Amino acid sequence: MAYKDLREFIDELEKRNLLKRIKIPVDAELEITEITDRVSKLPDERNVALLFENVRGYDMPVITNMFGSYERMALALGKEKLDDAADDIKEILQLPYISFKRRMNVLSILSTAHKAINFPKYVRNAPCQEVVEENPDLNKIPILKCWPGDGGAFVTLPLVFTKNPATGKRNVGMYRLQKFDSTTTGMHWHIHKNGAENFRDAKSGGAERIEVAVAIGTDPVVTYAATAPLPRDIDEMVFAGFLRHKSVELTKCKTVDLEVPATAEIILEGYVSTDELRREGPFGDHTGYYSLADDYPVFHVTCITHRKNPIYAATVVGKPPMEDCYMAKATERIFLPLLKQIIPEIIDINMPLEGVFHDCIIVSIKKSFPMQARKVMHALWGMGQMMNVKMIIVVDAHVDVQNLSEVAWRVFNNIDAEHDLEIVHGPLDVLDHSSPMAKWGAKLGIDATKTWPEEGHSREWPEEISMPPEVKSRIDFVWKSLEL
Repeated sequence: MAYKDLREFIDELEKRNLLKRIKIPVDAELEITEITDRVSKLPDERNVALLFENVRGYDMPVITNMFGSYERMALALGKEKLDDAADDIKEILQLPYISFKRRMNVLSILSTAHKAINFPKYVRNAPCQEVVEENPDLNKIPILKCWPGDGGAFVTLPLVFTKNPATGKRNVGMYRLQKFDSTTTGMHWHIHKNGAENFRDAKSGGAERIEVAVAIGTDPVVTYAATAPLPRDIDEMVFAGFLRHKSVELTKCKTVDLEVPATAEIILEGYVSTDELRREGPFGDHTGYYSLADDYPVFHVTCITHRKNPIYAATVVGKPPMEDCYMAKATERIFLPLLKQIIPEIIDINMPLEGVFHDCIIVSIKKSFPMQARKVMHALWGMGQMMNVKMIIVVDAHVDVQNLSEVAWRVFNNIDAEHDLEIVHGPLDVLDHSSPMAKWGAKLGIDATKTWPEEGHSREWPEEISMPPEVKSRIDFVWKSLEL
């Protein structure tokens, strides 16, 4: 299903007992974070979304932890299971492989492909503009200060809309915003991000500013789409339409030449100056450490529009598992079919929650030639945001990469430290705190596949312990009777 807005998603979560309303007074500084952090570490049955209805000093409720479990992340995408999120992509990708015998399948696949292209629909009288504040005041919004060492309060779930000044193409990214005062924030777009590229293009073209709009509290698929690692020229709102099987409704901003989700709770309109930087941070980040303060562009808010009685949507990041980890798992599942199309030997991948997006990827492959694991490592490091991955572990096809115990056993037992480790240098995530150099450093590949003689292994590889299928079959009946 496609949720028309955040409120409909909240209703669905509540109907399924996956949301808790918190009516006792809480503070936007530290207290909401502490509660959210504790809940995010609970077992699944107690880990729920949180709607804080009584935030001290504010009239606006705050929702956190919406996506903070496999179940809620799947529901956010309109699915019952996270693996189902890639079904449409899988079906469309069958098209090049339709044989003569299966030619009738083309009709169903083309039908799916046709339905998938849902361009944005432009509307007037949008809910996000029910109230227009031409004298904006960010102090009315319960922006969270999450951790004690943070440089201030941060908008943590913003959808930042810009256009490339040369092409006019829209980009939507999620870049944190530190509130400096009632009308300005930092704009934390990293050097590798498309929003930063639009900013650089505006500056190199001589523009004094680039227009920006920020949407807060959109329908869950639109929120997720802003985090997706899409190629440069794919519109995030078209991608959201593909995922939700329905066009995203956009409306023209009041003061800038940008379109934003019509059913968003809050819209910040304004601009970023191309010649102004201000110290931003520190910020308690998803790595579990504080990212350092640095100079970033400044976002000037010139107008705020919002729904009547808006809900402020926020996320809290820190030591995993937390909400952003499950958004990363959605990316893993959705983009796996495309990844397998590019690197066909891949069977499955796992981005462990502990790896916080970019620190570790485990991949299983169907190995058919020597050093193939190395080939896969370098192919992954050459793909978009995969360039930031610090560790890639490659295992054989029969290994369940979702079972970390099995993967650990394979790695601990299968590698020869002299021959099976691949150390390379290249870009790293801006938030990486462990590299001695900013934005780049060393990365590790671990080949935990069975080593072949052609790969220089002179000893005979022993046979793996396993039970014959006929014995397993005979014991199946006995096993059931044991009721263990």
